[in-house]
Amino acid sequence: MLWEKHRRPTFELDVKRTFMHMAAASCAFVISVLFLPITGGAMQIYPTRPITIVVPYTAGGSSDVLTRILADRMRMTLGRPVIVDNVSGATGRIGSEHVARAAPDGYTLIAGSSSTHVVNGAVFAVKYDVIKDFEPIALLADTPQLVVARKTLPPNNLAELIAWLKANPEKATQGTTGVGGTSHLAGVFFQKQTGTRFQFVPYRGTAMSDLIGGQIDLMIDQASNALPQVRSGAIKAYAVASKKHLAEAPDIETADEAGLPGFHISVWHAFFAPKGTSKDVVSKLNEAVVEALGDPAIRARLTDLGLDLFPREQQTPEALAAFHRAEIEKWWPIIKEAGITAE
Repeated sequence: MLWEKHRRPTFELDVKRTFMHMAAASCAFVISVLFLPITGGAMQIYPTRPITIVVPYTAGGSSDVLTRILADRMRMTLGRPVIVDNVSGATGRIGSEHVARAAPDGYTLIAGSSSTHVVNGAVFAVKYDVIKDFEPIALLADTPQLVVARKTLPPNNLAELIAWLKANPEKATQGTTGVGGTSHLAGVFFQKQTGTRFQFVPYRGTAMSDLIGGQIDLMIDQASNALPQVRSGAIKAYAVASKKHLAEAPDIETADEAGLPGFHISVWHAFFAPKGTSKDVVSKLNEAVVEALGDPAIRARLTDLGLDLFPREQQTPEALAAFHRAEIEKWWPIIKEAGITAE
């Protein structure tokens, strides 16, 4: 009894200490779970909800169609719905600003392009920085441009076209999609490379019907738009403004082959996230994009749309960052020299 009298307090004390240790451990576990989303552990559970990719143009365009095809495939990798949201207006600036100001948590992305992430930054007073406000995810595809003309224009190849334009300065007309559009910049670049001068005729939509009808002389248009008319004989093609042939029309010379080396221009597409998005989230998104672009069925659909997929080594965030800067370094001086500004 004497032993029990002196032993009981020690025993009770041990039980209390054990209980306190267990309580402390439980609290620590709860705290770690509560704070998981703001620590490295968040990367293990991303994504936990649907992801939205903003297309800064109306539905139905090449950027929209490309994004929807990839988004549908990306959900298989990410395990969550990938929603496409068309936030159009102001030549893509409204949607771009929306994403630039979004939370950098990987749930709001933008389907950017050469227009939104290069041209707009030089032509307009945008409310965001086209480089500093975005994290690159992956290059997707581009659309090569074709130098085409009305079928009654005398020149039969690119060299003859350049000679004809030099002999008839300011007389020829090129249809464009408006000031600062890709077709306008392509024309400015062509003049710079060849020393020719011709007039620009801006259109709200495509100028193809007027080219077919002979109301204008030239266009530098997306291959996906122009090629059907070339095949039908409604217009003539001089060259593709790319380093390689079109898969659908290998008989059309590249500009390099046709005597105008370095005349390369395309409408490219890429995914970006808001600046500050973690590297782990960007990596997971990049993985989903790469898997989608590697799917043979997806590749076939995009090729049929006239899109040229970037090779695997150019599908990394680092490759997109370098490509993006190179495009700005190439085009901003051309835009500035030509005095292209918003009207």
